[in-house]
Amino acid sequence: MLKNWVRIVFLFCFFSPLAAEDISGFWQSIDKKTKKANSVIAFYTYEGKLYGKIIATYNKDGNLIDTIYHPVDRAPGVAGNPYYCGLDIVWDAKPDRDGDKYYGYVINPKKGDVYDAEIWKRGDSLVLRGKLLVFGKNVTFPPFPEENFTPDFKKPDLSTFTPNTPQK
Repeated sequence: MLKNWVRIVFLFCFFSPLAAEDISGFWQSIDKKTKKANSVIAFYTYEGKLYGKIIATYNKDGNLIDTIYHPVDRAPGVAGNPYYCGLDIVWDAKPDRDGDKYYGYVINPKKGDVYDAEIWKRGDSLVLRGKLLVFGKNVTFPPFPEENFTPDFKKPDLSTFTPNTPQK
């Protein structure tokens, strides 16, 4: 009996990260003042870790100005001044034992500040919490509607993404 219990515990611990909730997909950040999208983040897995890559940005009027296909603006706070679009702002996130949260890192690409990150789903939205010690801030990302992909902004294949993490 004890032997079977030990096997069950071992299998649960070994396989529970594999059963983590899939949050891969396309999410949008919304400007609090204008209530319009200001960027699209693609969350994808690579070698068992979760990453979040900026794939599009919008101006204050909500018009598409920058994509991974035609990057324009650069991240001033990140070493090497890479393009926003194509930069992973979330990286090395691993699922917890329960598989309902991921823990990794997030960067503010304008300032270059790096924080610990927690990522999870709440309803249909994605929540990203950047933390410094016990202090933190949550940002909620609603899903990016499939119909917002256009001929000028084609839906990328997440399986082809590889990390482009900020230089430290």
